[in-house]
Amino acid sequence: MAVASPVFGQDGSTVSFSSAFGAGLVLIGAGLGIGKIGASAVESMARQPEVANNIQTAMIIAAALIEGATFFALAVCWFGYATA
Repeated sequence: MAVASPVFGQDGSTVSFSSAFGAGLVLIGAGLGIGKIGASAVESMARQPEVANNIQTAMIIAAALIEGATFFALAVCWFGYATA
């Protein structure tokens, strides 16, 4: 594998694959994270309806933070592809 690395790096296909693979992992992780937050929030609201507003606010803030990190990671993947 140490000998093959320079050969694969000559045409830039490794960078293209790495960027696409990284972007895919970012989107899968964000989808799973936001899905888990939504499921947990709905379950919590069903258990304690009196604090539903607080749970919903916390859920939206957490989802926004995950989305921000997702956009940042996608930008890193995209710029990595664009500069190669």
